[in-house]
Amino acid sequence: MKVSGLFTAKVTRIGPKNERTGIYKYPCEQAVIDQLGMLGDVQIDKRYHGGPERALHQYSISSYEKIIKAYPLLHKKAWPGSMGENLSIAQMHENNVCIGDTYQIGECKIQVSGPRMPCFKIAEKFNTPNLNKFVAKQAIHGWYYRVLKGGKIALNDNVKLTDRPNPVVSIEKFLEVVQNKVSDTGRIKQTINAIDLDPEWREKLCKQFSLT
Repeated sequence: MKVSGLFTAKVTRIGPKNERTGIYKYPCEQAVIDQLGMLGDVQIDKRYHGGPERALHQYSISSYEKIIKAYPLLHKKAWPGSMGENLSIAQMHENNVCIGDTYQIGECKIQVSGPRMPCFKIAEKFNTPNLNKFVAKQAIHGWYYRVLKGGKIALNDNVKLTDRPNPVVSIEKFLEVVQNKVSDTGRIKQTINAIDLDPEWREKLCKQFSLT
């Protein structure tokens, strides 16, 4: 696998309230990454984006295909980078990326921490009511990384999976639990206890399922 897209943003405005956002990303050929993400990138609402557990965001090309199939008029708008992601890697998607996966890319080592949750800004950006709800229903959220080792990253860098501690907890399977589509207690506990899961997600799921 190789890096097919890198994206970074400056502060822009969105929606009827003219809110600040970093969802408008633009392509770049290379970047420097540290524990908080790409240098020069912006992450506005730190409740949901940014910080060490959500330093980088990746979105799947196959998910764009699902969006365009459901919303054909978005074919000129829904392209890599437009969901506010930092990374695009053609072969990766929600059912073959797992919680805790570690990847070596260029000088960097990054680790999957959890899914992104779609917010209203997706619908605002694409001028498509409820697009964020469609993304949630289809479980095409994208996912976040923490940065284990920073450095330079560039287009066409090789992407190598170096560790997979939770081979049965893909992003897709994780979201099935989040969306209450799973009743098996063993699988729920397995998901909550996934190695290297974002601690905030673990806390949320413990509350959701009344587990300690």
